[in-house]
Amino acid sequence: MNKIKMNKMLLMMLLLAVAGIIATGCGGKAGSSSTQAAGEASAAVPENSAPGETSAADIPVLSLGLLPSIDAIPFIIAHEQGFDQKHGVKLDIQTFKSAKDRDVAFQAGKVDGLSADLVAISIYNEAGLDVKITSTTFGEFDLLTGNPEIREVKDLKGKSVILSKNTSTQYTVAMMLKQAGLTEEDIHVTEVPQIPTRLELLKNNKADAAILPEPYVTMGRTAGLNVLSSTVTAGVNPFVLAFPQSAIDAKPAAIQSMYAAYDEAVAYMKSKPQAEYIDLIIQEVGYPDTLKDEIKVPDYVPAHQVDVKEVEAAFAWAREKGLLTRTIVAEDVISDVQFKN
Repeated sequence: MNKIKMNKMLLMMLLLAVAGIIATGCGGKAGSSSTQAAGEASAAVPENSAPGETSAADIPVLSLGLLPSIDAIPFIIAHEQGFDQKHGVKLDIQTFKSAKDRDVAFQAGKVDGLSADLVAISIYNEAGLDVKITSTTFGEFDLLTGNPEIREVKDLKGKSVILSKNTSTQYTVAMMLKQAGLTEEDIHVTEVPQIPTRLELLKNNKADAAILPEPYVTMGRTAGLNVLSSTVTAGVNPFVLAFPQSAIDAKPAAIQSMYAAYDEAVAYMKSKPQAEYIDLIIQEVGYPDTLKDEIKVPDYVPAHQVDVKEVEAAFAWAREKGLLTRTIVAEDVISDVQFKN
């Protein structure tokens, strides 16, 4: 095997290893889909049918590999309420318990697009995968502490923080520290990829802080932990929806219809009481039923394109960590299939 092939294999191994510890939880299960049969038939469906002019059998299918997180909710509601077919696309939503399982399905061609983050986008493209960002999404990480002496992010100097290295969680913590006048060298990192384990360690005072997604943030707050910062308050949003360029070329109209359905789902959530869709959120994100009254549904906004500066900042950090060595700029990974920058 020549050196070029060996380097490519090593990059792909890095992709799977890093992606496997990006997202939610320690275990994995096969993707599930409420429209599995439709997804299998997607190749035979015409793509160029206009919304409102197709029968149900002729509506193109767009498969999405999503993680059980809050940024998936508008897509799920769009499908559950039928907004997708109303706008001329059938969403085949496949949810995965781990990013590793999602990426295996993605690389096997079982999903058209996937929820991802900016660090993962840099790794995909470093590995030679032509993956483009079609929009930002509304995810959230929170930095929590159980140490009463820590009241602000700047108080973390010299303290221990649990995260997963070379992922968007580490990138998020780095940005929060920078805003507080600190660097990553000012903290002691405890690497724990498994998110449930992070929460348990923090609750048992085995570390001073940890970066967590929902539903673990709400679980932590109800257990007495305090939120120091979040991606929302820090103005950091690494969460994106991405498609390979081949899927964008093959299904541009379906992607545009998907976003029309997404926006209608956002409008639906704004117009309805939370009680009408909270059970779906509990089911899909994994909140315990006992926390129903504690859940705060994000104030979702219509879909829009990622901020170029966000991409540049994430890629600069990825280069510092040696995750990105290729000459790639933000414009190289942003698609204009739906939004213009």
